[in-house]
Amino acid sequence: MAGRYRTLIVLGIAQCFGQTAAPMMVLLGGIVGAKLAPDLSWATLPLAVMVLGTACTTVPATMLMARYGRKAGFLVASGYSSTAGLVAALAIYAGNFPLFCVAAFLVGSNTAFMQQFRFAVAESVPADQIAKCLSLLMLAGIFAAFVGPAIASGFSQVAGLPQYVGSFLGMSLMISCSFLVLLIFYKNVPLDEREVFGDPRPYARILREPNLLLAMGAAVVAWSVMSLVMTATPVSMHEMDHHSLEDTAWVIQSHILAMYVPSLFSGFLVSWFGVYRIITVGTVLMMGVVFVAYGDPQLMHYWGAMVLLGIGWNFLFVGGTTLLTTSYRAVERFKVQALNDFLVFGLQAVGSLGSGVLLALYGWNSILWLCLPWLIMLPPLLWLTTRAVRQ
Repeated sequence: MAGRYRTLIVLGIAQCFGQTAAPMMVLLGGIVGAKLAPDLSWATLPLAVMVLGTACTTVPATMLMARYGRKAGFLVASGYSSTAGLVAALAIYAGNFPLFCVAAFLVGSNTAFMQQFRFAVAESVPADQIAKCLSLLMLAGIFAAFVGPAIASGFSQVAGLPQYVGSFLGMSLMISCSFLVLLIFYKNVPLDEREVFGDPRPYARILREPNLLLAMGAAVVAWSVMSLVMTATPVSMHEMDHHSLEDTAWVIQSHILAMYVPSLFSGFLVSWFGVYRIITVGTVLMMGVVFVAYGDPQLMHYWGAMVLLGIGWNFLFVGGTTLLTTSYRAVERFKVQALNDFLVFGLQAVGSLGSGVLLALYGWNSILWLCLPWLIMLPPLLWLTTRAVRQ
């Protein structure tokens, strides 16, 4: 049994360590950015650059792994990304905002490779186990939700070091642990040669698949709305509404837990109720974020909105990814995976880039208004897809 799920176990452990970098940057990126940036409107730029790093790396990541195997790609990424914390620490020492953005880009770049973990797991298990195994893989986020913010806040004040330098040194250590796990234990899983035959279809034909369009739509909405709101939350709470760093860390930590704790059951819910119903529930939860957080939010409003945001993201992401893996031929996997992740993280980068400017110029509620166009896109897409599948 353990041998059958070896890939899931190894990548889950590696993700426990490597995934801590993103929540650390989410918590501290805007706060450090506010101290280093020439203007408050630039405070969230490091978070946007992190997402941009993911978007820019998705296609090179899939191309590298298509040619040299997934293990080579995972090791290259975690190897160079382990320097991200060191670069961030140096940037804080020097008061260098552009250099801090470079560190954020490295964190995002590693995330692009780690997003491929889910496809590596999906290729290693039977089709009827994909949803459950993807959920189990995402449980690594629970570890990251506790450990990442804990390192970020617990080592923010280290004797003899400027504030937050210790946090980012801890980040480099965690990514290095991920590298060692992948180096020692991960093995590439060859696909059945009978499944990989023929030539991949052109994108024009692949994109006629209704399920593929819904899968991409769910992922785009999940990541774009989540990034838009999450990027603005630490700055709005800590810098503008003057909540403590501890309260801000608690809200972010709760959000990240809400993203991953539902993985204990969301994969099973997909199997029991079907992927379309799970995507529908995820959409409704995301809409709830706007109603809870709108107006003049207090601490519990921030907390409630971020918890809903996390659960909604989980349902859309698990549902969308499960649907995606059934919407293309094996020979097309790298081609479709590259397109999906490029669209998801490219649009997420746009949201992150606009988040800081909107927050500084128009306030918190402008962030929520911008979420609505994304959210109202999914119900018609769901209806059209289910109708086409029935026909």
